[in-house]
Amino acid sequence: MTISRDYQILAGLTLVFAILPLFANQFQLTLLITLLYWAYLGTAWNIMGGYAGQFSFGHSAFFGIGAYTSTVLFLNYGISPWLGMFVGAGFAALFGAAMGFLTFRFGVKGHFFALATFAFAEMSRLIAQDSDFINSTIGLTMPIIGGDSWSQMIFEDTKLYYYIVILGMLIVATMISIWIYRNKLGYYLLAIREDEDAAAALGVDTLRYKIIAVAISAAITAIGGSFFAQRFGFIDPALVFGVSISIAVLLRPIFGGSGAIWGPLVGAIFLTPMEEFTKIFVRNPPEFLSFMKGRAGFDVLLFGVIIIIVVIYMPDGLVGSIPQWLERLRRRLRGQSQSATQEAAR
Repeated sequence: MTISRDYQILAGLTLVFAILPLFANQFQLTLLITLLYWAYLGTAWNIMGGYAGQFSFGHSAFFGIGAYTSTVLFLNYGISPWLGMFVGAGFAALFGAAMGFLTFRFGVKGHFFALATFAFAEMSRLIAQDSDFINSTIGLTMPIIGGDSWSQMIFEDTKLYYYIVILGMLIVATMISIWIYRNKLGYYLLAIREDEDAAAALGVDTLRYKIIAVAISAAITAIGGSFFAQRFGFIDPALVFGVSISIAVLLRPIFGGSGAIWGPLVGAIFLTPMEEFTKIFVRNPPEFLSFMKGRAGFDVLLFGVIIIIVVIYMPDGLVGSIPQWLERLRRRLRGQSQSATQEAAR
């Protein structure tokens, strides 16, 4: 039995990421955790927005459901976050399926679907803000335990444990993504993305498979929300249901290559350090740009400009565009070589 190339790549990357913490200081370890975290959430979004072509601008709804479910179960009922995260995933999957049915059933597509997902996310935020059961706008805070606890998924002393957890989550999410992409479900989703009417004419139950994609994407995202709550120890509606989460989730797969298996990870590898670089650059700019120093928002502006430039010149993302550029370069070099040979022959 041969192991597919994608799983071989995953095994190699797992080995690399398993070794990296041995050479990282605390800042670099935190950066690695953030990188893996956004790669994980990007992988979740990619199943729905990349494979199925259903652009979501409201993944914060699933994220917030996961964060609040595991946190409420932990604080109010003493249920371990390891179990609570899967309960949250179930709730998010049901919410996603209901959202998908209501939108897809009535033919909501394209930009209108993106706006609909944003509306569902905002609706979730407003409901959370008015719910006393989850402490409304005040939010929820994890207890301080004065150490590390695997059973509670709270690591106050050893941040490496968070790295181990998020690396394991990313490995599982990527395996699910690979399986979907390489099996019948993935073929159906890609067919729907390329031409939904043609896929339906060929007998594909487009409504069913789009809802499945939304539910899977929602469940994986919700688990990421649970991890967020445990890692930072505090959540409130504006934080976990806010539009900033939805934007951050989709940036990595779009930058890396929407619809590609490795797009979210590649996007996270480039964007996460770049985001930190822009902050450092604005904090300590060169002399001729000293007017930027200490100016709030300049780092976000610079980060946004870089993203815009890449999106314009690499519309297929890094994973899709770089091979195309390399192929063009190879053809150009081959053409120059043939021209030189013909010239010498004369």
